[in-house]
This record gives sequence, structure tokens and C-alpha cells, in this order.
Amino acid sequence: MRINTALILCAGYGKRLNPITQNTPKPLLKIKNLTLLNHCINLIKNLNLDKILINSFYLKEQIKKFVKDHSYDIEIKVIEDGNNILDTGGGILNLMDQSDEENFLIFNPDTIWNKDYTYEINHMIDFYFNQKLKNLLLLADKDLSFDKNLKGDFGLENNLVNLNSRSFIYTGCQILNKSILKNEKITNFSITKIWLNLIKNNQLHGFESKLKFYHVTNLEIFKKLQDL
Repeated sequence: MRINTALILCAGYGKRLNPITQNTPKPLLKIKNLTLLNHCINLIKNLNLDKILINSFYLKEQIKKFVKDHSYDIEIKVIEDGNNILDTGGGILNLMDQSDEENFLIFNPDTIWNKDYTYEINHMIDFYFNQKLKNLLLLADKDLSFDKNLKGDFGLENNLVNLNSRSFIYTGCQILNKSILKNEKITNFSITKIWLNLIKNNQLHGFESKLKFYHVTNLEIFKKLQDL
């Protein structure tokens, strides 16, 4: 078993990075002369996937032009949210609806993804299939976060996600099976709603990352990341 298709969520407004996102979508901001989207695509290529689907809404023409202007040796398709932004859940469902695949690797590009994640995510994929899972979040201990103001999202015990200790941060990478969203419609909803329902039934799974976590949280952190 393998995953063939990655989804990258690029539709958001990036308001916490105003004013620099007023004219540039957050995925096209640069860290070390490479856009966040480029970092993400390069990691996906290292994972040897076949295809990338990217959703767009805010400043969508820039996202489309960026992909068109770069000759990546992987199939990439940009899909618009539509007339209204769909949020993370609706955006994921809209992308899944464009594919016959069942399992997807999903990325938020505001994490600085690098080749060091290749080993971890490959192991995460193996764990997903070996355990016959339908969902799996990549989580990092909040002590590993570059941004020390980031609060934890979840607890993690025996690869099950809970809301107890909140000592882990969602890194922005997950694996989802299409069936998880089978009862949803393509409207504006957050993937967090789905996660919370799964947690109630002890059905949300987590995989721990041991890497330092660099995330473009806001303008202050973005500036500090330039100095690394």
C-alpha cells in the first residue's frame, strides 16, 4: 500500500502576517530565498508521490502562475475553492472530490518543510497502513517549537490523540482516508470539527515528530526565521 497524492492547502488569507500578505499569498512568502510552497513541494517529491493537488482562493492567480512558471517533475493541479472560501475541512473535501484515490497526505505550507521530514513521514505512512488506520496526524512536542508562544493543541498517548495534557502541536501534516469526510458536504467547515468528533470516540490517531518545529505563525516569527 502507498499514498499517491498529496494535498496542499493554499487558500487562506494569512491575516496574521499582514501587511506582507496583502499582496502576496502566505504560501509564496520566502524563507531563505525559497517560498513556503516550494519547501512543501520539494518534500513531497522526496517522498516519491505521483501527484499534488493544491487548493486556492485568496490571490489565487498568483498561486496558479507560480505553479505554471516552475517546471516541477511531478504532476501538480491547482483547484479553486469556488466563489467562497471553504476553510480547511471544505477545502480538503473539495480536493478529494477531484481524485479517485482513497488515502491522501495533506500539508499546510506555513510549516517550513524540509528533507529531514522525509524519514519521519515515510515511517508515518508505514504506520498508517500497518495499523489499518483512516486518519493520522503528525504531532510535535511543544518544547520543539521555534515559536515558544505556540500553545499545545492535543495530548498524545499510545498514538491516540486526546485533549488532556495539550502538550503536542499539530505540525500541519496528516493522512486522511476519504471515508472520514463521507458525511460532509463541500461547504465552509474546519477540519478541527472532524478531529474533535473523532477524539470523542477515541478514533483520532497521532504520530510523534522528533524534529524541531518551524512554523510561520505571525509577522514577528516570520522575521526571526529569516535570521536562522
